[in-house]
Amino acid sequence: GPLKPEITITYIAVSAIFFNSGLSLKTEELTSALMHVKLHLFVQIFTLVFFPTAIWLFLQLLSITPVNEWLLKGLQTVGCMPPPVSSAVILTKAVGGNEAAAIFNSAFGSFLGIVITPLLLLLFLGSSSSVPFTSIFSQLFMTVVVPLIIGQIVRRYIKDWLERKKPPFGAISSCVLLMIIYTTFCDTFANPNIDLDKFSLIIIVFIIFSVQMSFMFLTFLFSTRNNSGFTPADTVAIIFCSTHKSLTLGIPMLKIVFAGYEHLSLISIPLLIYHPAQILLGSLLVPTIKSWMVSRQKALKLTRQPKAPVKV
Repeated sequence: GPLKPEITITYIAVSAIFFNSGLSLKTEELTSALMHVKLHLFVQIFTLVFFPTAIWLFLQLLSITPVNEWLLKGLQTVGCMPPPVSSAVILTKAVGGNEAAAIFNSAFGSFLGIVITPLLLLLFLGSSSSVPFTSIFSQLFMTVVVPLIIGQIVRRYIKDWLERKKPPFGAISSCVLLMIIYTTFCDTFANPNIDLDKFSLIIIVFIIFSVQMSFMFLTFLFSTRNNSGFTPADTVAIIFCSTHKSLTLGIPMLKIVFAGYEHLSLISIPLLIYHPAQILLGSLLVPTIKSWMVSRQKALKLTRQPKAPVKV
Protein backbone atom coordinates (compact mmCIF):
# COMPACT_ATOMS: atom_id res chain seq x y z
CA GLY A 1 0.00 0.00 0.00
CA PRO A 2 0.93 3.69 -0.03
CA LEU A 3 2.49 3.50 3.47
CA LYS A 4 5.19 1.08 2.16
CA PRO A 5 5.58 -0.74 5.54
CA GLU A 6 8.35 -2.99 4.13
CA ILE A 7 10.54 0.16 4.16
CA THR A 8 8.88 2.66 6.54
CA ILE A 9 8.28 0.11 9.34
CA THR A 10 11.12 -2.40 8.91
CA TYR A 11 13.82 0.26 8.73
CA ILE A 12 12.61 3.81 9.47
CA ALA A 13 10.08 3.26 12.33
CA VAL A 14 12.20 0.95 14.51
CA SER A 15 15.31 3.08 13.86
CA ALA A 16 13.33 6.20 14.86
CA ILE A 17 12.33 4.62 18.20
CA PHE A 18 15.95 3.79 19.06
CA PHE A 19 17.35 7.10 17.82
CA ASN A 20 14.72 8.71 20.05
CA SER A 21 15.86 6.55 23.00
CA GLY A 22 19.53 7.34 22.34
CA LEU A 23 18.73 11.06 22.23
CA SER A 24 16.69 11.05 25.44
CA LEU A 25 18.81 8.71 27.59
CA LYS A 26 21.62 10.03 29.77
CA THR A 27 24.86 8.27 28.79
CA GLU A 28 25.95 7.72 32.40
CA GLU A 29 22.67 5.85 33.09
CA LEU A 30 23.23 3.51 30.13
CA THR A 31 26.81 2.67 31.18
CA SER A 32 25.70 2.00 34.78
CA ALA A 33 22.94 -0.29 33.46
CA LEU A 34 25.54 -2.51 31.74
CA MET A 35 26.89 -3.49 35.16
CA HIS A 36 23.53 -4.70 36.51
CA VAL A 37 24.18 -8.33 35.51
CA LYS A 38 21.70 -9.88 37.97
CA LEU A 39 18.81 -7.88 36.48
CA HIS A 40 19.78 -8.78 32.90
CA LEU A 41 20.05 -12.49 33.76
CA PHE A 42 16.64 -12.45 35.44
CA VAL A 43 14.93 -10.80 32.44
CA GLN A 44 16.57 -12.96 29.75
CA ILE A 45 16.08 -16.29 31.59
CA PHE A 46 12.44 -15.46 32.35
CA THR A 47 11.73 -14.35 28.77
CA LEU A 48 13.61 -16.99 26.78
CA VAL A 49 13.50 -20.03 29.11
CA PHE A 50 10.67 -19.86 31.66
CA PHE A 51 8.08 -18.16 29.42
CA PRO A 52 8.18 -20.59 26.44
CA THR A 53 8.39 -23.64 28.75
CA ALA A 54 5.38 -22.51 30.84
CA ILE A 55 3.35 -21.84 27.67
CA TRP A 56 4.26 -25.29 26.27
CA LEU A 57 3.07 -27.01 29.48
CA PHE A 58 -0.15 -24.97 29.43
CA LEU A 59 -0.78 -25.85 25.76
CA GLN A 60 -0.57 -29.57 26.57
CA LEU A 61 -3.81 -29.07 28.53
CA LEU A 62 -5.39 -26.89 25.82
CA SER A 63 -4.63 -29.43 23.05
CA ILE A 64 -7.63 -31.54 24.13
CA THR A 65 -10.02 -28.56 23.70
CA PRO A 66 -11.72 -27.57 20.39
CA VAL A 67 -9.57 -24.39 20.10
CA ASN A 68 -8.00 -23.98 16.64
CA GLU A 69 -4.67 -25.88 16.68
CA TRP A 70 -2.91 -23.23 14.54
CA LEU A 71 -3.87 -20.49 16.98
CA LEU A 72 -2.42 -22.65 19.78
CA LYS A 73 0.79 -23.03 17.77
CA GLY A 74 0.71 -19.25 17.43
CA LEU A 75 0.56 -18.95 21.22
CA GLN A 76 3.70 -21.06 21.44
CA THR A 77 5.47 -18.77 18.95
CA VAL A 78 4.57 -15.82 21.21
CA GLY A 79 6.30 -17.58 24.10
CA CYS A 80 9.46 -18.06 22.02
CA MET A 81 9.78 -14.37 21.07
CA PRO A 82 12.46 -12.07 22.56
CA PRO A 83 11.68 -8.86 24.50
CA PRO A 84 10.36 -5.97 22.37
CA VAL A 85 12.57 -3.18 21.05
CA SER A 86 10.08 -0.46 21.92
CA SER A 87 6.98 -0.96 24.11
CA ALA A 88 8.80 -2.10 27.29
CA VAL A 89 11.12 0.92 27.06
CA ILE A 90 8.25 3.37 26.48
CA LEU A 91 6.18 2.03 29.42
CA THR A 92 9.19 1.88 31.77
CA LYS A 93 9.92 5.51 30.90
CA ALA A 94 6.24 6.47 31.45
CA VAL A 95 6.36 5.02 34.99
CA GLY A 96 9.78 6.54 35.73
CA GLY A 97 11.51 3.17 36.19
CA ASN A 98 15.01 2.10 35.20
CA GLU A 99 14.85 3.12 31.52
CA ALA A 100 18.55 2.38 30.91
CA ALA A 101 18.09 -1.24 32.06
CA ALA A 102 14.95 -1.55 29.88
CA ILE A 103 16.84 -0.31 26.80
CA PHE A 104 19.80 -2.62 27.46
CA ASN A 105 17.56 -5.68 27.93
CA SER A 106 15.46 -4.84 24.87
CA ALA A 107 18.54 -4.53 22.66
CA PHE A 108 20.40 -7.48 24.23
CA GLY A 109 17.27 -9.68 24.20
CA SER A 110 16.73 -8.89 20.52
CA PHE A 111 20.26 -10.03 19.68
CA LEU A 112 19.83 -13.21 21.73
CA GLY A 113 16.49 -13.74 19.99
CA ILE A 114 18.16 -13.84 16.57
CA VAL A 115 19.77 -17.14 17.55
CA ILE A 116 17.55 -18.46 20.36
CA THR A 117 14.03 -17.74 18.98
CA PRO A 118 14.42 -19.83 15.76
CA LEU A 119 15.92 -22.65 17.87
CA LEU A 120 13.00 -22.48 20.33
CA LEU A 121 10.53 -22.55 17.42
CA LEU A 122 12.26 -25.64 16.04
CA LEU A 123 12.27 -27.26 19.49
CA PHE A 124 8.60 -26.62 20.36
CA LEU A 125 6.98 -26.66 16.91
CA GLY A 126 9.34 -28.78 14.83
CA SER A 127 9.44 -26.37 11.90
CA SER A 128 12.38 -27.02 9.60
CA SER A 129 13.89 -24.14 7.66
CA SER A 130 17.20 -22.47 7.04
CA VAL A 131 17.15 -19.19 8.95
CA PRO A 132 19.43 -16.49 7.49
CA PHE A 133 21.03 -15.41 10.78
CA THR A 134 23.47 -13.06 9.06
CA SER A 135 20.80 -10.97 7.35
CA ILE A 136 18.61 -10.76 10.51
CA PHE A 137 21.64 -9.87 12.65
CA SER A 138 22.82 -7.14 10.26
CA GLN A 139 19.29 -5.70 10.01
CA LEU A 140 18.96 -5.62 13.82
CA PHE A 141 22.36 -3.99 14.14
CA MET A 142 21.43 -1.29 11.62
CA THR A 143 17.95 -0.62 13.06
CA VAL A 144 18.66 -0.97 16.81
CA VAL A 145 22.32 -0.42 17.73
CA VAL A 146 23.38 2.17 15.11
CA PRO A 147 20.43 4.58 15.75
CA LEU A 148 20.98 4.26 19.52
CA ILE A 149 24.68 5.18 19.15
CA ILE A 150 23.90 8.06 16.74
CA GLY A 151 21.28 9.34 19.21
CA GLN A 152 23.85 9.30 22.02
CA ILE A 153 26.42 11.16 19.85
CA VAL A 154 23.88 13.83 18.81
CA ARG A 155 22.83 14.19 22.47
CA ARG A 156 26.37 15.24 23.44
CA TYR A 157 26.15 18.26 21.13
CA ILE A 158 22.59 19.38 21.94
CA LYS A 159 22.43 18.28 25.60
CA ASP A 160 21.74 21.79 26.97
CA TRP A 161 18.97 22.42 24.42
CA LEU A 162 17.33 19.05 25.25
CA GLU A 163 17.36 19.74 29.00
CA ARG A 164 15.96 23.23 28.43
CA LYS A 165 13.19 22.34 25.94
CA LYS A 166 12.39 18.76 27.12
CA PRO A 167 10.93 17.41 23.81
CA PRO A 168 8.04 14.88 24.09
CA PHE A 169 10.13 11.75 23.44
CA GLY A 170 7.49 9.39 24.91
CA ALA A 171 4.70 10.74 22.67
CA ILE A 172 6.89 10.43 19.55
CA SER A 173 7.76 6.78 20.33
CA SER A 174 4.10 5.95 21.04
CA CYS A 175 2.98 7.38 17.66
CA VAL A 176 5.64 5.37 15.81
CA LEU A 177 4.62 2.20 17.69
CA LEU A 178 0.96 2.76 16.77
CA MET A 179 1.96 2.90 13.10
CA ILE A 180 3.86 -0.41 13.43
CA ILE A 181 0.80 -2.15 14.95
CA TYR A 182 -1.60 -0.72 12.35
CA THR A 183 0.45 -1.84 9.34
CA THR A 184 1.00 -5.35 10.79
CA PHE A 185 -2.73 -5.83 11.38
CA CYS A 186 -3.46 -4.69 7.82
CA ASP A 187 -0.87 -7.10 6.44
CA THR A 188 -2.32 -10.14 8.25
CA PHE A 189 -6.04 -9.56 7.84
CA ALA A 190 -5.69 -8.61 4.15
CA ASN A 191 -5.17 -12.35 3.50
CA PRO A 192 -8.42 -13.65 1.86
CA ASN A 193 -7.65 -17.28 2.83
CA ILE A 194 -7.73 -16.66 6.59
CA ASP A 195 -10.02 -19.23 8.26
CA LEU A 196 -10.89 -18.16 11.79
CA ASP A 197 -13.71 -19.20 14.11
CA LYS A 198 -14.96 -16.69 16.69
CA PHE A 199 -14.89 -19.13 19.63
CA SER A 200 -11.18 -19.86 19.21
CA LEU A 201 -10.38 -16.15 18.79
CA ILE A 202 -12.25 -15.16 21.98
CA ILE A 203 -10.52 -17.95 23.96
CA ILE A 204 -7.10 -16.88 22.65
CA VAL A 205 -7.73 -13.21 23.60
CA PHE A 206 -8.78 -14.30 27.12
CA ILE A 207 -5.70 -16.56 27.48
CA ILE A 208 -3.36 -13.76 26.30
CA PHE A 209 -4.66 -11.27 28.88
CA SER A 210 -4.57 -13.96 31.61
CA VAL A 211 -0.98 -14.95 30.77
CA GLN A 212 0.17 -11.33 30.79
CA MET A 213 -1.47 -10.54 34.13
CA SER A 214 -0.17 -13.76 35.72
CA PHE A 215 3.41 -13.26 34.51
CA MET A 216 3.47 -9.56 35.48
CA PHE A 217 2.34 -10.52 38.98
CA LEU A 218 4.92 -13.34 39.11
CA THR A 219 7.84 -11.06 38.09
CA PHE A 220 6.62 -8.48 40.62
CA LEU A 221 6.66 -11.07 43.43
CA PHE A 222 10.14 -12.35 42.50
CA SER A 223 11.73 -8.92 42.11
CA THR A 224 10.31 -7.41 45.33
CA ARG A 225 11.51 -10.14 47.69
CA ASN A 226 13.64 -8.85 50.58
CA ASN A 227 16.85 -10.49 49.33
CA SER A 228 16.30 -9.80 45.61
CA GLY A 229 18.67 -6.82 45.49
CA PHE A 230 16.43 -4.91 43.04
CA THR A 231 15.32 -1.30 43.52
CA PRO A 232 11.68 -0.27 42.85
CA ALA A 233 12.85 1.30 39.55
CA ASP A 234 14.50 -2.04 38.61
CA THR A 235 11.25 -3.89 39.36
CA VAL A 236 9.37 -1.66 36.88
CA ALA A 237 11.87 -2.51 34.11
CA ILE A 238 11.70 -6.23 35.03
CA ILE A 239 7.86 -6.34 34.93
CA PHE A 240 7.70 -4.87 31.41
CA CYS A 241 10.83 -6.39 29.84
CA SER A 242 10.16 -9.94 31.13
CA THR A 243 6.53 -10.17 30.03
CA HIS A 244 6.50 -8.21 26.77
CA LYS A 245 7.17 -9.84 23.41
CA SER A 246 8.55 -8.31 20.24
CA LEU A 247 6.20 -7.78 17.29
CA THR A 248 8.70 -5.88 15.13
CA LEU A 249 11.18 -8.75 15.35
CA GLY A 250 8.57 -11.51 15.70
CA ILE A 251 6.57 -11.03 12.49
CA PRO A 252 9.62 -10.99 10.14
CA MET A 253 11.04 -14.01 11.98
CA LEU A 254 7.78 -15.97 11.63
CA LYS A 255 7.73 -15.17 7.92
CA ILE A 256 11.25 -16.58 7.61
CA VAL A 257 10.85 -19.69 9.80
CA PHE A 258 7.37 -20.59 8.48
CA ALA A 259 7.99 -19.56 4.87
CA GLY A 260 5.52 -21.39 2.60
CA TYR A 261 3.17 -22.45 5.45
CA GLU A 262 -0.46 -22.09 4.40
CA HIS A 263 -1.43 -21.42 8.03
CA LEU A 264 1.12 -18.63 8.57
CA SER A 265 -1.66 -16.01 8.98
CA LEU A 266 -3.33 -18.03 11.77
CA ILE A 267 0.02 -18.63 13.50
CA SER A 268 0.68 -14.85 13.41
CA ILE A 269 -2.65 -13.85 15.02
CA PRO A 270 -1.75 -14.51 18.73
CA LEU A 271 1.38 -12.34 18.37
CA LEU A 272 -0.70 -9.62 16.67
CA ILE A 273 -3.12 -9.72 19.60
CA TYR A 274 -0.42 -10.02 22.27
CA HIS A 275 1.44 -6.88 21.22
CA PRO A 276 -1.44 -4.35 21.42
CA ALA A 277 -2.71 -6.19 24.52
CA GLN A 278 0.62 -5.69 26.32
CA ILE A 279 0.58 -1.97 25.46
CA LEU A 280 -3.07 -1.59 26.52
CA LEU A 281 -2.60 -3.51 29.77
CA GLY A 282 0.72 -1.76 30.48
CA SER A 283 -0.78 1.69 29.84
CA LEU A 284 -3.72 0.95 32.18
CA LEU A 285 -1.31 -0.19 34.92
CA VAL A 286 1.12 2.75 34.56
CA PRO A 287 -0.58 4.97 37.24
CA THR A 288 -0.85 2.04 39.71
CA ILE A 289 2.76 0.92 39.22
CA LYS A 290 3.98 4.54 39.39
CA SER A 291 2.22 5.22 42.71
CA TRP A 292 3.60 1.92 44.10
CA MET A 293 7.14 2.82 42.99
CA VAL A 294 7.02 6.34 44.45
CA SER A 295 5.62 5.15 47.82
CA ARG A 296 8.14 2.28 47.94
CA GLN A 297 11.05 4.66 47.23
CA LYS A 298 9.86 7.02 49.98
CA ALA A 299 9.58 4.12 52.43
CA LEU A 300 13.11 2.94 51.57
CA LYS A 301 14.50 6.47 52.05
CA LEU A 302 12.89 6.69 55.49
CA THR A 303 14.34 3.34 56.59
CA ARG A 304 17.84 4.37 55.44
CA GLN A 305 17.82 7.70 57.30
CA PRO A 306 20.02 7.61 60.41
CA LYS A 307 18.05 7.88 63.61
CA ALA A 308 18.69 10.97 65.74
CA PRO A 309 20.51 10.22 69.04
CA VAL A 310 18.21 10.17 72.06
CA LYS A 311 19.16 12.81 74.70
CA VAL A 312 19.17 11.56 78.26
